[in-house]
Amino acid sequence: MRDVILLFLKLGLIGFGGPAAHVGMMHDEVVVRRRWLDEQKFLDLLGATNLIPGPNSTEMAIHIGFLRAGWPGFIAGGAAFILPAMSMVLALSWAYVRFGALPQVGWLLYGVKPVVIGIIVQALWLLGRRAVKDIWTGLIGLAVIVLYFVGVNELLLLFAGGLVVMLGKNAARLRNRGGTLAAFGPVALLAEVGRHAGLPLLAVVPFSLPILFTSFLKIGAVLYGGGYVLIAFLQAEFVERLGWLTQAQLLDAVAIGQVTPGPLFTTATFIGYILGGLPGGILATVGIFLPAFIFVAVSNPLIPRLRASVWAGAFLDGINAASLGLMAAVTFQLARATLLDPLTIVLAAAAGALLFLFKLNSVWLVLGGAIVGLLSGRLLW
Repeated sequence: MRDVILLFLKLGLIGFGGPAAHVGMMHDEVVVRRRWLDEQKFLDLLGATNLIPGPNSTEMAIHIGFLRAGWPGFIAGGAAFILPAMSMVLALSWAYVRFGALPQVGWLLYGVKPVVIGIIVQALWLLGRRAVKDIWTGLIGLAVIVLYFVGVNELLLLFAGGLVVMLGKNAARLRNRGGTLAAFGPVALLAEVGRHAGLPLLAVVPFSLPILFTSFLKIGAVLYGGGYVLIAFLQAEFVERLGWLTQAQLLDAVAIGQVTPGPLFTTATFIGYILGGLPGGILATVGIFLPAFIFVAVSNPLIPRLRASVWAGAFLDGINAASLGLMAAVTFQLARATLLDPLTIVLAAAAGALLFLFKLNSVWLVLGGAIVGLLSGRLLW
């Protein structure tokens, strides 16, 4: 237990760079240095986290904690990895609520937001190269972008995408079993999804802590594709359906998640705090991370079977492609609200170029954007 707590507290404090960086650090610590796991077991755990919703790196921490220290380690691994980022985000949330209206903070965020757009675009490109594996996943990604902009519920799009690709890739197996794919073809299924556009947009609902908790619980239970896809769900839930956030506040939340280490899902902590104070921040964090603990507990004994299933793999491919489409659509919306003048456009382009060409850590880019924003504010005062 002591080893698990100390390791994941350390990784939570230094874990900048997103899930890929977190997984790399965990591999170095638990496979190379400490030899808690061998390579194959580590890869099996990583594959299992890709087959369930939730934050992959946090789920890896939970898995490793369980294997090292049983059920106490199961809780301690995930909690220790989340706690440093949650604490930092709560402190920054307090400062945002306390000082957010001051000109200096406004100029700081003015420089950070375009950089965040550049970071998301780079993540979109890297994820797209892995998610778009064939004609099925490519078409699903494009269809989801179109259907999102006509108002279709993002959960319907996510699961319909998984179902279409699963059935499409396994058409031969269905025919061999006497089934028919015609009734479940991509055109028919996506047309059916299009007829169920979900809840009306811009429906303002009075704020309440129970709704806040259940909203984040729902997002944590269905979100595939990593932290950046979270933005699409936050946009749909808190900007469009509930009307509790503006797009500017959403991008502020993403910026806070970028500048702190640990899982990007602690963006939920920021949103919960600015909406409901400290209780809101804690409830939002518990809500979005709780499903990860449940899914890991259920999936851990099933890892060998999940890894070998062609059906589960194809369903995951479809969900990943749909997640990518959602992420692209929301990135377009956020860019329209953020890139308003030549300086913001240059900042976003420069951030993207530095990431693509030099693989610069995103933390330094966010800090650089903040400095440019503050300097531009001083020049204009």
